[in-house]
Amino acid sequence: MAQGLRLVLFGPPGAGKGTQSQLLTDRYKLAHVSSGDLFRKNLQQGTPLGIRAKEFMAQGVLVPDEVTIDIILTEVISINTEDGFILDGFPRNTRQALELEGALATRSRGVDHVVHIDVSEPELVRRLGGRYICWGCQAPYTVETDAELQACERCGGELYQREDDRPDAVKRRIVVYREETLPLLTFYRERGILVDVPGDDTIDEVNRRIVAALEP
Repeated sequence: MAQGLRLVLFGPPGAGKGTQSQLLTDRYKLAHVSSGDLFRKNLQQGTPLGIRAKEFMAQGVLVPDEVTIDIILTEVISINTEDGFILDGFPRNTRQALELEGALATRSRGVDHVVHIDVSEPELVRRLGGRYICWGCQAPYTVETDAELQACERCGGELYQREDDRPDAVKRRIVVYREETLPLLTFYRERGILVDVPGDDTIDEVNRRIVAALEP
């Protein structure tokens, strides 16, 4: 059996990484490793890591490296060598990338491709300003006006907007992304595994572009 794809998915807040990760997970039968999901899981369980992560996420800034690296690498290294995965939200800087590279080199195998979804800032602000989450099942919704704000279609739960999706936090998150994460594109481009995909389009079209890049 062929080994599964190992991908890193890059993009600013609101680029649709979560949606594209799910589509790619279904297509290629991969494990989805999301830093945000892992942090929220720890928060729901009341772990010290979750509580620490919440403080930074609510401010729209990045969780410190020492917290992020420990939780993500523990999850990644637990995946079988022959299996594939998608990393969503990690690494965010060169230190994290080097830690990931080193851990995979000694205990498993490396990343095959790094997919960068490039979305313009006006589009990011528009998307995030209307993003809501279900309290019950965490399903995401896009709400253009308050009149559209209704209960979750899946479980009937109340919809809410995360603190880091509010306008001021969104702008801070974009600034942090530009300053700290974009240099990683050079890091992976030099390794010959970076794929740039325009993201100012529909979900299906962006997904088509990603698949075309992975399956030339």
